Amino acid sequence: MEEEKKKKLYNSTIGAPIIPRCAQLWCFLLSIFTISACAQAFDYADALKKSLLYFESQRSGRLPYNQRVTWRDHSGLTDGLEQGVDLVGGYYDAGDHVKFGLPMAFTVTMLSWGIIEYRQQLAVAGELEHATEAIKWGTDYFIKAHTSPNVLWAEVGDGDTDHYCWQRPEDMTTSRQAYKIDENNPGSDLAGETAAAMAAASIVFKKTNPHYSHLLLHHAQQLFEFGDKYRGKYDGSVGVVKSYYASVSGYMDELLWAAVWLYKATDKDEYLKYLIDKAHCFGGIGWAITEFSWDVKYAGLQVIASKLLMEEKHTKHAHILEQYKSKAEYYICSCLNKNNGTNVEHTPGGLLYVRQWNNMQYVSTAAFLLTIYSDILQNSNQKLKCHGGIVGHQEILSFAKSQIDYILGSNPMNMSYLVGYGSNYPTMVHHRGASIVSYRENKGFIGCTQGYDYWYSSPEPNPNVLVGALVGGPDCQDKFVDQRDNYMQTEACTYNTAPLVGVLAKLLQIEDQSLDLNHDSPLLASY
Repeated sequence: MEEEKKKKLYNSTIGAPIIPRCAQLWCFLLSIFTISACAQAFDYADALKKSLLYFESQRSGRLPYNQRVTWRDHSGLTDGLEQGVDLVGGYYDAGDHVKFGLPMAFTVTMLSWGIIEYRQQLAVAGELEHATEAIKWGTDYFIKAHTSPNVLWAEVGDGDTDHYCWQRPEDMTTSRQAYKIDENNPGSDLAGETAAAMAAASIVFKKTNPHYSHLLLHHAQQLFEFGDKYRGKYDGSVGVVKSYYASVSGYMDELLWAAVWLYKATDKDEYLKYLIDKAHCFGGIGWAITEFSWDVKYAGLQVIASKLLMEEKHTKHAHILEQYKSKAEYYICSCLNKNNGTNVEHTPGGLLYVRQWNNMQYVSTAAFLLTIYSDILQNSNQKLKCHGGIVGHQEILSFAKSQIDYILGSNPMNMSYLVGYGSNYPTMVHHRGASIVSYRENKGFIGCTQGYDYWYSSPEPNPNVLVGALVGGPDCQDKFVDQRDNYMQTEACTYNTAPLVGVLAKLLQIEDQSLDLNHDSPLLASY
């Protein structure tokens, strides 16, 4: 969960993937018609279904009648009570029970973006309803947390007391103190990201639930105005968050990020003007970035700006949008290892590697942006010019696919890092609720440190499978140790899984098209 909570390194042995000969032949043939050859065949439909199931495991509040994750029950039902506000609901971000506003909002933004880009693919897969439910669980909470135009509740609970205990969320005895930002205690980054999440979600619900969409947009506009008028970093106002989700990148990226999403949601020139006028002074066209995360939004912003450049109505702003695009290209080329200078490191097994703590978050966001950028190039019939050569949309999508396939098991450990997918996945995920007997099976109270005594140190697999969780993943040498106390590698976060939803929907579409080709082609049909 947290970027620098503790520092431990773990080692393990490396296995070798086995690729059947017939699979090699099939993948070679498939590559003639679609993206580059695959090493193994993966069930993207199953991975997509499971990734959306994960968000139900992370729900806080009163669970709905259609809750599919049955080992969870109601929790956090008095959140906000001490402060006289209803803060019941939302998501636990990872393996503990603090509700952190910034990563929660980024999770919702990424889920929304995935639906905006791949709505039809999600509908065909039968997962659109589950995806919109995952978004609404977050946005319902944001509506509650935004109690007045210039007040946003930023956090419920605090990491220090929470980490002292190992309990199920249903048994929580830790502090549920709530913290807010307001005019005197600004948090432009948090307000900006929450505005982005609500604006993006308003696009998702625009046709299916117009009243709700309008309500989200109203909150998004107020939050953006609040964040822009009263500027400051939220971790300066909410000190308890500094050890967990400090805003290292500052707030300028979130304000630009909110502006671009509000522009997409409203088509109002004032938001486009903000994006253009502040492009330089807020770092939008100055920062060349090699990560996209809950903290650093520049690469995502630059990719969306690149897409705006393709529309004829934006030609008068082409000079600035071209500069945004240039920085987006830098990010894409760095992932492909084709920059002259800074590239994202790759493990020997081919995984993007940004840093040792919860590296998979950077892999899933990169796979998402690469997929989006591949679509941009394909739709505009363009190619990407990196220092290391000219790249087509297929090569970019193929690389994004390689990252997803690594996650699903095409790696030196033969391990699926998406929990519950495949036959070999982490069974000792660093997660309180999953590691303790289900409340629905045993309603007996488990005390604060009792969980450490009986469950945290247990050598047995977790009694509950945290299906769809994307864990932190392997180290820079592709090594992974499946141990509950190895939190750098075995803890999962909502913002790890959120970007996977859109990419898996896209890959599933390609897989279906390939099957159609197989059916229609005498060459492929003969194998």
